[in-house]
Amino acid sequence: MTMIAPTGLAGDILGRAVSKLKPQGQPDVGFASQMKNAVNEVAKMQNESSRITQAFEAGEEVDVTKVMLAREKSSIAFEATMQIRNKLLSAYKDIVSMPV
Repeated sequence: MTMIAPTGLAGDILGRAVSKLKPQGQPDVGFASQMKNAVNEVAKMQNESSRITQAFEAGEEVDVTKVMLAREKSSIAFEATMQIRNKLLSAYKDIVSMPV
């Protein structure tokens, strides 16, 4: 079977995802630790968004676009995490309901 190499935007996204999931020079880690790291990254994004929003509300000199961008990043990351969770639960339910 011949593999088709992703090009353009798809190749860029795939390259970034692979580099994030498997850092160079580090041994492979299990699924649980990968999920834990992903959830921690989402939590960091949400904390950063909250910090920037509070600074803006307090009247500090923070660009509105920076506030909106941080909020959207954290929102998208959270939504993606929820979709992954939903897919995992669905797969688990399918496996559990398989006849033995």
